[in-house]
Amino acid sequence: METEKLLGLALDIGEEMLISGAEVGRVEDSMRRILSTYAMQRVDVFTITSSIVVTVTDADGNTLTQTRRIRQYETDLDKLHALNDLSRRICAQRPSFAEIKGAIAEIVKSKPYPVPVQALAFAVIAGSFTLFFGGTFLDAAASALIGLLLKFVVLLLGRTGVNRVFANVIHSLFVSALAFLCTAVGFGAHPDSIIIGNIMLLIPGIGMTNAIRDVISGDIIAGILRFCEAVVIALAIAAGYSIAALLCGRWLP
Repeated sequence: METEKLLGLALDIGEEMLISGAEVGRVEDSMRRILSTYAMQRVDVFTITSSIVVTVTDADGNTLTQTRRIRQYETDLDKLHALNDLSRRICAQRPSFAEIKGAIAEIVKSKPYPVPVQALAFAVIAGSFTLFFGGTFLDAAASALIGLLLKFVVLLLGRTGVNRVFANVIHSLFVSALAFLCTAVGFGAHPDSIIIGNIMLLIPGIGMTNAIRDVISGDIIAGILRFCEAVVIALAIAAGYSIAALLCGRWLP
């Protein structure tokens, strides 16, 4: 019973780490260290982007396996940092299971930055990238406005539980159509710069980076899966732009 509780808590930590943006190697290493701290004779952890499987053998020779299915991701580096700290504290202090469970619950319920702050960040990033890719200050202003609106579209679609690939098609279609509309009414002159400034918000950069890190660290299967997922998302973004160009390209002078 105690082994089952410990394994469940370790899986809770590993699951939240993977959801928050951790690479596979970090998840497996953290879970292995936590379980070994509590005198498990053997710990085997297998993690890919969508699943975690852990098998442990306790001091009495009993073997137990549990698995978790990962269905969504919401990159949160603050939460990941807190989970890393909790993992280190568990290994150093061996707290009670009740204390670990309470710490996990507190981390999970922690809230991200307020929506207005996130929307402002979207606007600043979009406007900055538009300038970086050769847009004018008026293009940057249009891009910032679109980026601000994009954040609310992302939140609304997220609440519907729509498929991630389809959501990125809608996001790309939305920003591309607004970019064409802005330039058609004279609010900006370079729709390509406005579009790329906002599309940079959608590019799966962390996923691609983690894919490379997983491959380098020897987790080939997880790395390939992450890479394929990033490519599919990139294709979805391209599809959204293509639809917008076909529907709204005639608005251009």
